[in-house]
This record gives sequence, structure tokens and C-alpha cells, in this order.
Amino acid sequence: MRSVEEQQTIVTAAAVAPRPVRVAISEAQGLLCAEEVVTERPLPGFDQAAIDGYAVRSVDVQAAGTDIRDDDGAPVELSLPVVGEVTAGSRQPIRLQPRQAVKVDTGAPLPTLADAVLPLDRTDGGRARVKIYKPVRSGDYVRRAGDDVQPGDVAVRAGTIIGAAQVGLLAAVGRDKVLVHPRPRLSVISVGGELVDVDRTPGPGQVYDVNSYALAAAARDAGADVNRVGIANADARRLREVVEGQLIRSEIVVIAGAVGGGASEDVRDALADLGNLEVDRVAMHPGSVQGFGQLGRDEVPTFLLPSNPVSALVVFEVMVRPLIRIALGRRQPMRRVVTARTVAPITSIENRKGFLRGQLMRDEATGEYLVQALGGAPGASSHLLATLAEANCLVLIEPEITEVRTGDQVDVAFLAQRG
Repeated sequence: MRSVEEQQTIVTAAAVAPRPVRVAISEAQGLLCAEEVVTERPLPGFDQAAIDGYAVRSVDVQAAGTDIRDDDGAPVELSLPVVGEVTAGSRQPIRLQPRQAVKVDTGAPLPTLADAVLPLDRTDGGRARVKIYKPVRSGDYVRRAGDDVQPGDVAVRAGTIIGAAQVGLLAAVGRDKVLVHPRPRLSVISVGGELVDVDRTPGPGQVYDVNSYALAAAARDAGADVNRVGIANADARRLREVVEGQLIRSEIVVIAGAVGGGASEDVRDALADLGNLEVDRVAMHPGSVQGFGQLGRDEVPTFLLPSNPVSALVVFEVMVRPLIRIALGRRQPMRRVVTARTVAPITSIENRKGFLRGQLMRDEATGEYLVQALGGAPGASSHLLATLAEANCLVLIEPEITEVRTGDQVDVAFLAQRG
């Protein structure tokens, strides 16, 4: 029986990342940037107003708000003539003369000689002449050309996950396309004479095809471009044709329901001339019986997963998901793991690493993570899909541990819906 780590090493050694491709920035979200995006122009591209107000020379308004009096001792309010207005997108240059103001909108080009913008709330909002109640310093409320990015700067680095901010920055520097590591293509096939699709009513002894839907969703969550093939014909020739067709279009193939007993032998015999698929026992639960090999001319990583949907999803999480993340170029393919304190006893199977469904919580008083295992005794509850739907983590129990007491510390891996 192989350890989990030994099986993961075999699987991840087969990872091959697809060649980088250039895509529209609207299609790049969630992908890894595969180039250093160097800007060719400054951002902002020109000096502009950062706020609605009046463009001025700061030296002309320094006396605002101070005690200014005329020759007769009467208070004097500082005011400037408003000689024009510039809106965002204006292409008409305006030259500001000393002791003048120009009304500006946010994002409007700054008039020549202006070095500051007076916010509206520091003025009376006048249109022909504006009274100024408080001064500004040079550079106040002005976005200078190149403040954000200078020509030659790297806007987005290779290896960066492209999110909303990166898409915005790419657009801001004038890039409509970017080189990325594409999503690996993954095909999901279900096998089993007992399976019917969800749009049909099961007859005696039949069950719905859960695996192709659940595994396709898990693969999309991991970042793959998924083709859900659905139920494949059990005839050896037809099954081989289906799998061979998916090997041409995929970087990863997942076949569910094909381990254990005669089903495993039939599938391996049908696919024998495409490559070697090994079915082994791995020291984990659930899902200890699983298969892996590399098929076709391109040696495509191919998995055989249990028919039990919970076991299939757990094996996918432990073995297939890291392969997808590596193919995406992610430096850390594994889930985030934290330590949590148990709120109830946990039983695990001897000599097998447990990947048990759990619910992770947070102690509001201490901030400590707490976890409760879901489901019943190991083995007897591995089929309970409803508990996996309630789970937000997997509780990781080392092979040498069979009993975890209330209050003990355990490692916990986050699942997708909770981070």
C-alpha cells in the first residue's frame, strides 16, 4: 500500500503545463500572467485634476483664510476671476494666467501653469468669480503624469495571478491582450451499467450519474477548462473510442466508477493499447483504491476514481486538484492548511491518512479555529454525500492516529466554498 505522499509524487511528476497563450484581457481573469508587462506610456498620461474644483497657481491663493484688510482696515476676501472651464476628456489646452482660476472636473487636463486644484468646499462655487476660503499647496489634488506608472515600469509581473486590479491596470496602460498560462483542459467520464443521467428516472438497481457532475464542478473550481462527457458506453470498443477522443483534446482525463472488482479489469483491458493504468491501494480514507497512468501519444495523465461520489471527490481533492494547479503554474498547488481544536472526538482508520469531512468554525472570544468532524464511523459513512455538502474543510488525521480526543489539535485543509 502506497503512502499518500508517494502517490502524490507519482501524479505530480506527470504534470505538464499547457503552452502560454495570448488572450484578451477580459478573458485573463484568474489566470497566471506569463510575461513581464512593461508599460510604454506614463499613467496617468497627463497632469489632471483629482477632484472637482478650480485649477489655480498655489502662490495666488496662499493668503486665503488669513486676516487681509484694505487701506481703510476693512476685511478683504480673496477671490479670483474664473476664465474658463475644462471637463474630463477635453482636448482644448488652456493656459492659466497669474491670479486666475479655471473650473475643472475630476480627470480634466490641468491648465498650463496651474499647480493645484481648489476643492469646491474651499470656495463659494462662483462661476464668474470665485471666493477662496482656504489655501492649497503646490501639487494638492493633482494627479501628475506618471504618478502611477512610468514608461519602462513593469505593470504586471510574470507569475502574478490576474485579478480585477491587474485587468484594470492592463487596460489603463493600453494592453488589450496578455500572455497567460491557460487553463488545463480536463475531461470527466463516468462508467457503470447502473448509471442513468439526471434527466431520466432510475429503474430498479439504477442510480443517477453523480460523479460526472460533481467532479466537473470540482475541476472548474480548481481552474480547469472542463468537458463533462457524462456516461460512457461499457462496450470495450466504444469506451476506448470515447477515451481516445478525450486524450486528443485534454491535458487531464478523469474516469469515475472504474476501480475495484471486474469494472477495473474491464476498463484497463479496453484501454491497454493506449498505455498502462495502475490500480493501487493508497494509505488514505476514504478512497484508498484508485488508479493512475499516462495514456496516448502525449502521455496524458489519466485517473480512475471510485464510484462512491464522496470517495471520488476526496481522491480528486488530494490527487487531481494539485495536478491542475501545477498545470496552471501555481507555486503552491495544495490547499491552505490551518491548525484547529476539535470540539468532539474523531475516529480514524489505522495505517491510513484520514481526509474527513468537517466543519471549521472560529472562536469569537479567542480567534482560535475549532473543527467538528461530520458523518459517522469511518467506512460506514463514506457514502454520505449530504455531509460533504455541509463540510467546509477536510480534517487531516495522520495514519498512526486512530483516536482524536475532544480538545486535541488537528490539521485542517480549507475547501473551496470557504476559502
